[in-house]
Amino acid sequence: MSDLKYEQKRSLSRMEAADQLAALAEALRSGEKADIELGAGVLSLRLPDELRTEVEIEVDGDEIELEIELKWNTGRPRSASRAPKTAEVPEPEPEPEPAPVRPARPARSRKATGATRTKRAAAKRA
Repeated sequence: MSDLKYEQKRSLSRMEAADQLAALAEALRSGEKADIELGAGVLSLRLPDELRTEVEIEVDGDEIELEIELKWNTGRPRSASRAPKTAEVPEPEPEPEPAPVRPARPARSRKATGATRTKRAAAKRA
């Protein structure tokens, strides 16, 4: 659960959107704080020197969605239950060793049929 979540959806002119982005860009440049207008109030956010960003563009038919996400740590210690989990990268499993190659056995002779035995016996007698 988040400590705070605020979401605002509204229509802006291109110039109004540019003004909001320019104000955020200036706050990022100055490195102080960003003042975000929330309806009747203003939320001031301290900005760190390093941020994580994500840009997502989605085209769906005749509509384009552009999301720019900025994330950073507040510097507050997190409780153990909210501490970020580090992803453990499993070590690759060793490949199974190939089965030892057994030397080929000499081919076995076929068992002789009754007729073949008779011919062999006759050849030996002769």
